[in-house]
Amino acid sequence: MGRYEELRAGHEWHVPERYNIAQDVCDKHPRDKPAMVWERFDGARRELNWGELQDLSNQAAHVLGEHGVDPGERVAVVLPPTPETAAIFFGAWKRGAILLSMSVLYGDDGIAHRLKDSKPRVLVTDEANAERFRAHVGETVGELLILDADDGLLAGAPTDMVSYDSAADDPAQLYYTSGTTGLAKGIVHAHRYLLAHNEFELCHEVADGERFHGMGEWAWAAGIAPLLGPWRLGAVQVVLQREGGFDPRGQLDFLSRNAVTNVFTTPTAMRSMMAIEDAGTRYPCDFRRVCSAGEPLNPEAIRWFRDQYGLTVLDYYGLTESYPLCGNFPWMEVREGSMGRPMPGWDVRILDEDEHEVAQGERGEICLRARSNPHYPLGYWNNDAAAAETFGGDWFHTKDAATADEDGYIWYAGRADDVIISAGYRIGPFEVESACIEHPAVREAAAVAAPDERRGTIVKAFIVLVEGREPSDELGDEIKVFVRDRLSAYAYPRRVEFVEDLPKTLTGKIRRIELREREAAAASGE
Repeated sequence: MGRYEELRAGHEWHVPERYNIAQDVCDKHPRDKPAMVWERFDGARRELNWGELQDLSNQAAHVLGEHGVDPGERVAVVLPPTPETAAIFFGAWKRGAILLSMSVLYGDDGIAHRLKDSKPRVLVTDEANAERFRAHVGETVGELLILDADDGLLAGAPTDMVSYDSAADDPAQLYYTSGTTGLAKGIVHAHRYLLAHNEFELCHEVADGERFHGMGEWAWAAGIAPLLGPWRLGAVQVVLQREGGFDPRGQLDFLSRNAVTNVFTTPTAMRSMMAIEDAGTRYPCDFRRVCSAGEPLNPEAIRWFRDQYGLTVLDYYGLTESYPLCGNFPWMEVREGSMGRPMPGWDVRILDEDEHEVAQGERGEICLRARSNPHYPLGYWNNDAAAAETFGGDWFHTKDAATADEDGYIWYAGRADDVIISAGYRIGPFEVESACIEHPAVREAAAVAAPDERRGTIVKAFIVLVEGREPSDELGDEIKVFVRDRLSAYAYPRRVEFVEDLPKTLTGKIRRIELREREAAAASGE
């Protein structure tokens, strides 16, 4: 029996009856232990030990209490990543409250929906964003609190310990999913959900005291989990407050200067970095572990990073509802393009529409046995009917399609509703996109089904070119032949359209639904 099989067979979840994220992630550390290195885009820099963060978090808890935050109340946050922002997170949990952190990138309508649905007792933001929310005070928000580095919201508040004796099952976190249809639904996670994030032990192998950096924003699961999980294991968080959007050169320079050894990234960020020639020489880094999640990681990105930094990026997979379901591990063969194998402690299967396991190599839906691990959600906020439908059965359906090979490695094939059926063949868009990206002129690609009079449906690829290449019919034909030779005679894109950019969610996932709808509208003459 190999190491993977031993870990799977011997895994047990140990969830105490009483558990609070703030106590486990913040309060347990020695006061003189380094906690955070924070750097802002303008060069401002701070280094904090745990004593300073513990004092800040207690001050935050006292301030929130003074403004009526009691157990079960919602604390909404729209702030950049700073030590004080982290203190507000911990302060909310020290009051027994439920944290809802939102991105400044959200549009006003998106934030308005989240506020109306969750009705937070307070919304904590900075002066730069405050005007966006003043109209909500008294209607959907109890009170607006302004937190700027020098305005003194926390200054002067007591630093004596605040703690809340929460049950592991008490609600702690509210994330809103940005689905392809309908309004975003709030997913409620209990304090125990953090205990299931074993990717930081098994994939990242976080070491006590090492410098960790997560590229995700502190507004969704792929930003908050890589903050809390490594901290829980004793890492020093190295935090970058960006001025605007993602800057690949600035990001790599930051990692190099701060000697970061363990990184959580995303495929979108990696594809941006691939545009930098000689990145490993210009921005030398001594990475020990680099992992990626949020969307499938293309083999080309893995090979580029290995070429530049001598390290294989480990891809893992999950959703806001529950993750990590599957992963690649440093001590196991990495099959480029695969999301790896089911994580120890996670009962993951590939099922058909009747919830029966499909045969090896057949396409099915990635499903997780319900209520089998600490990450399982409490439900949807204020939506019991939807919660019962999604979480009440024997299996949680991810709506992601995949196949499994002879060794149990799982290969992503697209969203279950993204499947392209052409001439009787079922084609996963991700395999087409990965083949497109292998072409040296292609930076990004999205494949969708396009209506066709003769075939009913064909594969169409939307292509974003690398800098210096110009669209042409000849290049389009070249890409078609390139993919056909590498993939198959039935799965290659019969149409190619060059675009400046692809529609994406705020987390960088390609919104194929927008491209499908565009094609359907064009075919119908709308």
